Amino acid sequence: MIRAIENDSRFLEMCESIQSGQTLITGLTHSAKAMMIARAYLSLKESIYIITPNLYYAEKLSQDLLQYCEPQVIYVYGIQNYALELYSTSSPELLAERIRFQDALSNQQKGIYIIPVEGLMKRVTPKKLWQSHYLEIDYQTTIDRDELLKKLINIGYERRNRVTSIGEYAVRGDIIDVFPIYGDPIRIELFGDEIDYIKLIDIDSQRSKDRLESYVIPKATEFVMTDDLREKLRQQMNDKVDELIKAANTKEDQDGWESFKKLIDYQFNQYLNHRFIGKYIGLIDEYNRNILSYIESSQPIILVDEFRRVEESESVTATELNTFTQDLLMQYKSLPNALGVLDTDLKAIVERYNASFLSLFTTNMDTRIEHTLKFSCKPIEGINGQYDILSSMMHKYMQDEYIVQCIVSTDIRMKKVQQMLMDFDLPVYMETIPREATRGIVISKGHPSEGFDLPYMKYALFTDVELFGDTKQKRKNKTTSKLTNAEKIKSYQELKKGDYVVHIHHGVGQYLGIETMYINKMHQDYMKIQYKGTDQLFVPIDQMDLVQKYVANDNVTPKIYKLGGTDWQKTKARVRASIDDIAEQLMKLYEERSRAKGHKFQKDTSEQQTFELDFPYEPTIDQVRSLNEIKHDMEDDKPMDRLLCGDVGYGKTEVAVRAAFKAVMEGKQVAFLVPTTILAQQHYETIIERMSEYPIEVRLMSRFRTTKQINETKKGLKEGIIDIVVGTHKLLGKTIEYKDLGLLIVDEEQRFGVRHKERIKQLKMNVDVLTLTATPIPRTLHMSLLGVRDLSVIETPPENRFPVQTYVIEHNKKFIKEAIQRELSRDGQVFYLYNKVKTIYQKQEELSLLVPEASIAIAHGQMGERELEEVMIAFVNGEYDILLTTTIIETGVDVPNANTLIVEDADRFGLSQLYQLRGRVGRSHRMSYAYLTHAPRKVLTEVAEKRLQAIKEFTDLGSGFKIAMRDLNIRGAGDLLGKEQHGFIDSVGYDLYSEMLQEAVHEKQIEHNLIEEVVEEQGPSNKSFEVEMNLLLDAYIPTDYIIDEHDKIDVYKRLQQIHHHEVDDLIDELIDRFGEYPKSVEYLIDIVEIKSMAKEAFVRTIKQQDKKVYIIISEHGSNVIHGEYLFNGLNEYGRKIQVEYKDGEITLTYHVGQGEWIKELKQIIKHIGQSYDPNE
Repeated sequence: MIRAIENDSRFLEMCESIQSGQTLITGLTHSAKAMMIARAYLSLKESIYIITPNLYYAEKLSQDLLQYCEPQVIYVYGIQNYALELYSTSSPELLAERIRFQDALSNQQKGIYIIPVEGLMKRVTPKKLWQSHYLEIDYQTTIDRDELLKKLINIGYERRNRVTSIGEYAVRGDIIDVFPIYGDPIRIELFGDEIDYIKLIDIDSQRSKDRLESYVIPKATEFVMTDDLREKLRQQMNDKVDELIKAANTKEDQDGWESFKKLIDYQFNQYLNHRFIGKYIGLIDEYNRNILSYIESSQPIILVDEFRRVEESESVTATELNTFTQDLLMQYKSLPNALGVLDTDLKAIVERYNASFLSLFTTNMDTRIEHTLKFSCKPIEGINGQYDILSSMMHKYMQDEYIVQCIVSTDIRMKKVQQMLMDFDLPVYMETIPREATRGIVISKGHPSEGFDLPYMKYALFTDVELFGDTKQKRKNKTTSKLTNAEKIKSYQELKKGDYVVHIHHGVGQYLGIETMYINKMHQDYMKIQYKGTDQLFVPIDQMDLVQKYVANDNVTPKIYKLGGTDWQKTKARVRASIDDIAEQLMKLYEERSRAKGHKFQKDTSEQQTFELDFPYEPTIDQVRSLNEIKHDMEDDKPMDRLLCGDVGYGKTEVAVRAAFKAVMEGKQVAFLVPTTILAQQHYETIIERMSEYPIEVRLMSRFRTTKQINETKKGLKEGIIDIVVGTHKLLGKTIEYKDLGLLIVDEEQRFGVRHKERIKQLKMNVDVLTLTATPIPRTLHMSLLGVRDLSVIETPPENRFPVQTYVIEHNKKFIKEAIQRELSRDGQVFYLYNKVKTIYQKQEELSLLVPEASIAIAHGQMGERELEEVMIAFVNGEYDILLTTTIIETGVDVPNANTLIVEDADRFGLSQLYQLRGRVGRSHRMSYAYLTHAPRKVLTEVAEKRLQAIKEFTDLGSGFKIAMRDLNIRGAGDLLGKEQHGFIDSVGYDLYSEMLQEAVHEKQIEHNLIEEVVEEQGPSNKSFEVEMNLLLDAYIPTDYIIDEHDKIDVYKRLQQIHHHEVDDLIDELIDRFGEYPKSVEYLIDIVEIKSMAKEAFVRTIKQQDKKVYIIISEHGSNVIHGEYLFNGLNEYGRKIQVEYKDGEITLTYHVGQGEWIKELKQIIKHIGQSYDPNE
């Protein structure tokens, strides 16, 4: 391929022409255009700048360029509806792309720079100011701590107690953590004004890991600010507002601008984030250039991609921005010329830089063109599985001495194409082709968007689209989340002031924080909990295991209990009785299944392995593990009853299809039961596509089938002609008979009615059953039910999934119109969520007036089932542009072409609902958008305000995401155990409920002889042993050592659970995260270590009175301890220790001396532990 292009005279002419400029290049399809640009860049070794109509074009071009260039040389100026980004809370990916672009360009890094035309309207930090805030650190760097912190503030970092999200920094003494906007988070430790170390940190554990030699800290804002510029901005804003107040003609105007002035004062007294600065950047004269001002070359290579489209896009965007700024002024939310939209004269830019043009067709550019180059480029038709057509095409190409490249998405497909072409007796090469070859087919891995044929160059490209009929593209995503799903879910347990908590003995109260008390010359930390009335409980920090965060369903406000009352004990008793019933039912079901005999499937066949290798994507670790668990169940003679949980789009269907294939390969029939007709259709199409190369008969049973077709299917099932049937509740009819049903797959069982569930239960008795659900099941519940309910969990998202760009904004018709039109302009579809059935038809009229070119369908729960399904199918088939819908779309259908979601009155929804609704988009190869809107200037209720704040954090996987995951987990618990359990979970909190369930299941397992009760023969084991300990030491964590309460609670909790062998690791972590610890923390660690060793040594009490410490060994310990070992070791302490034996227990009295007596005490306890005969 390289030789074919680089030796081509037309290509060489193109390279020469774009260097001189004013050249029109026509005829190249999208993929061919990307290949030519990439080869020109590699050949000329000069940067190339491409102006595109919008971000969609830019991203598409970027994806195709990745086939020919390394990702690090491709830069996209990520901008789309920039004003919306500033005036809403939005995802940070686009900002990160722009900063990476600006950094590379300011450092004159060679590359391909792609700029949507909107980017030319945006002001940027002056180049010299940007470069002067370049922040690189290494071990030669000398920097004052306060100076470093000031630099971080100037380049946009926000201070936090601990870093958890991009754009944050945290300070603890001489330790500074930074979470950059791109790249990995780091920890810097200073020693005076020198850098002691730079290390990467793990955000989940907050511990440092790999040491780095140097690090460039990228900016977290596009607008670098100095103190002088900040003050200048403040002055300009105040002057402008004063002018507006003076010129106000009405009291409303005067009040509006007076309020705005107060906002300015408030904002400047707080941290100025990049959004605030961006809104008013036009008021600072220095910021008067666009991104092209960073180009240093006197004659850069600039290409305009589809000039007419770029021109049109520029005009539309300028009009939108002008209207938007006028609206803001009328609402007293901005100032004249504040946004500073630059007047982009595209023709002037073209002439100034001698730009060239790329266009599929020859059009009148209305600008000077010195040279025109026409390429002949043909699209390639897909073979649609007709391999004889592929064979003849390839043989024809070889006759014509073509170089053909097949770029496919996976190693599996590479092997498949290689084998197929070798079977056709064609010259095939993997990855590279010899330079002397005049023809041949080379196979490599990648993701081009489409194939093409360049006849004059004798080069053709085939992709997944032509070879396998793919319509979805896999995307190589440059931005990925730093957190795994498990970590996100885990972090919802963080406790903060005002949260509800559950004390196991006293019930639900409100946590008021940690309070340090000074009693008897010692500091002690307590958890302060507010109960009913004026009651308050102070829980010593060493009893914090009795307190849990109250976790329940969204919007549930728990009952606060009175200290000392009986209500809490009665509530616990009611919950326990209900849990006992559930545990008993689970046990009976488990016993019934254990007694039943099902089909024992054989191990995987070679056909199974081939079928699994045919899947075009690499399965995730969780998919592989879940499939292995399912196969293990199928290969047992006990009927399988497994629940497979996984978020929408995480690959449950593929796991189920593989299980179905295994059943069919052994002559068994498979029934795939789904709750709706449209889901049945989608699953049916998936199975047909996956099994197309095997002689497997698949049928659909739903109302899409005629009576004749349904009767034929029934006959085929009875006679065993049909292998797999996919259908709705029609499959549960009494007239359906199977010749040999081996596997039943049920999708979303909780969505079936009671009568249907009973029929499913009957079918379950002797066949293997796999149930799929998109509602996540909490890991703690999963663990509680181990051994009585088989669960498999997929919580790893597929690789390279697009992040959903999320905006939280006031409802604004112009924004809505722009969002819809933007989606329609790329031939996409829109979900518009409006949850008021009464006025939904009025909303349809309103949207029709707003976007008259769009066709709008309506879907809501009061429509008949058949009518609703017809609407959904029409939308899936692309017959409508907008689906105006209620929350009925929360789960279910897959519409890959719908990639914009607009939610009206988002503050009225629960977070878990919003999370699942947002999951409707972002399911394809395109960037997707979610606009969560709320009524403008609306006075929100306290609950709605809190929820809205959480939704804002929800945009960048903050606490909103964690709350959503929490709510979904609880919903999952209810779905699994029965809806009536929701109330019980709410009354005691999810964590205590889980503990009680685990305890009940364990007791029932013993009762039903499923597990043996462990009875200690030699008295109590040290595992169940608790040590009473009281030493007169000032042992606690001072606030000036660990400032953040989350961290403090976490360290206390870990100290409680730690084993003495793990102490050194914890010490390393404390020093790593918080620096050298004070004496009070050292004492705390000593006490924890002594307590852990004492537990193993059967020491039941360590108690200090004045200068004496009494060490009492338990009766069991006293009986089995080796007396000679004990006394020999104690001799070295002489008179410091007296030993007596009383009431069956050995008591040691240790006389505390001067100095570090705690270390000596540690040695004594260690020696007691070593005095037991290991053989006894």
